[in-house]
Amino acid sequence: MQMNLIWKLPLVGLILLCSVLVSFGEELDFDHCERVVKRWADASSSSSREERHPNNKDKRSLKDLLFFLHVPRTGGRTYFNCFLRKLYDNAEECPRSYDKLRFNPMKEKCKLLATHDDYSLMGMLPRERTSVMTIVRDPVARVLSTYEFSVEVAARFLVHPNLTSAARMASRIRKKNVISTLDIWPWKYLVPWMREDLFARRDARKVKGVVIIEDDNPYDMEEMLMPLHKYLDTPTAHDIIHNGATFQIAGLTNNSHLAEAHEVRHCVQKYRNLGEHVLQVAKRRLDNMLYVGLTEEHRESASLFANVVGSQVLSQVVKSNLTAKNKTTKSEESDTVSESGSGSDKSEIQNGTSEVASNKKEAKSGNMTVETLMEVYEGCITHLRKSQGTRRVNSLKRISPANFTKGTRARVPREVIQQIKSLNNLDVELYKYAKEIFVKEHELVSKKMVSTSKRSIADLQNVFGEMDDEKLWKFVSVALILLPLFLLFLFVNFRRRRTSKVKFSN
Repeated sequence: MQMNLIWKLPLVGLILLCSVLVSFGEELDFDHCERVVKRWADASSSSSREERHPNNKDKRSLKDLLFFLHVPRTGGRTYFNCFLRKLYDNAEECPRSYDKLRFNPMKEKCKLLATHDDYSLMGMLPRERTSVMTIVRDPVARVLSTYEFSVEVAARFLVHPNLTSAARMASRIRKKNVISTLDIWPWKYLVPWMREDLFARRDARKVKGVVIIEDDNPYDMEEMLMPLHKYLDTPTAHDIIHNGATFQIAGLTNNSHLAEAHEVRHCVQKYRNLGEHVLQVAKRRLDNMLYVGLTEEHRESASLFANVVGSQVLSQVVKSNLTAKNKTTKSEESDTVSESGSGSDKSEIQNGTSEVASNKKEAKSGNMTVETLMEVYEGCITHLRKSQGTRRVNSLKRISPANFTKGTRARVPREVIQQIKSLNNLDVELYKYAKEIFVKEHELVSKKMVSTSKRSIADLQNVFGEMDDEKLWKFVSVALILLPLFLLFLFVNFRRRRTSKVKFSN
């Protein structure tokens, strides 16, 4: 008995020593992580101070280059196709938007850069000549949408008999130099991962034979696809999806151009309290942006964009046109080459409609206003949503009865929603901050519009007030003559547009 006790004492001592060493090692690791994160945060804060505008007027002024930092699943593609592509020519877009950039933007004479790349890209851009915009979404909705889109795109490959065939076809598409979803971050990681899982589950169903699916909840249909609650707890989700907006705006994704990004991100993921440093950097970045939109406030965000960004792009076009007119008139031949080489033709081919080219031409001619830009946007999103909806339905048919709709999100259990909020604690706080910025900017623009309207009315009243009865009567007479002519012009122009559309459709 005593011998056993003597043998056990050294063993207990060894265990205690190991636990002390482990605890000491963890403390050293935390100290190291804290230094790494603080060093990065200090460096980022100093660069943010350089970008900070002494007054909000400078912040709201559109610079030479517009960098659209597109956080995935926030509705940014709608802005890109229905706003930005209406305002900028293809020639003005920086090359390979949405792809992993393989060029130095400093050497490119481009005015628009739209990409899923993170904020670290600013290190490659001329900071003093670059304005940044982004859109932020409620973290729960963004995570659910990321899961749904990963499944939707991966399901498209189920037309192939096996995973090898699907992967081979995907590689062929890449060789043709066509940018596909599989080339774009973060989908180049998330889609192949989900695709492999879908094929594995389909193979398992074939082995089992008849599979009866009793529950119609698409977020927990294990026989068909990876359940949401398991998806959330995978290393891939932790590295790419959770707190994704904060890491992207901070410049710390696994697609970052910063050498220290991986270590900083790993430390924040390991020690939750260090995330506050990253959150503060991301908030400062939002403060310095030209525009911050909210996915949930769709109509108000679109109106704010049109008035803050769109109006300035249109104003630059008018100034550019006036400058061009004042310069020495070029030969008709060079003018013709310039027009035929513009982005309008390419846009028409890509979108399959002459209306897109017409809208872009109208913007470039200086005839488009903020109001007409909003009208064009509304028409565009209707078409875009319809085509996206059709594509989603066709993709999800391959994993029926799984289907994602607005209604099915109500099937996600409350504990899973809480899990998403907990895993995305930084994004939850950043979203709250983005809402505060949005409310302030929206109020500012609304006041500006009211002030402009009042000023116009006052000017009009002054004009009429200075007129005597004879002048006023002459003015009214001329107006009554011009009004029918103006209405006739609108009618003829409308008929002409209708005729051109019919010809094109034929």
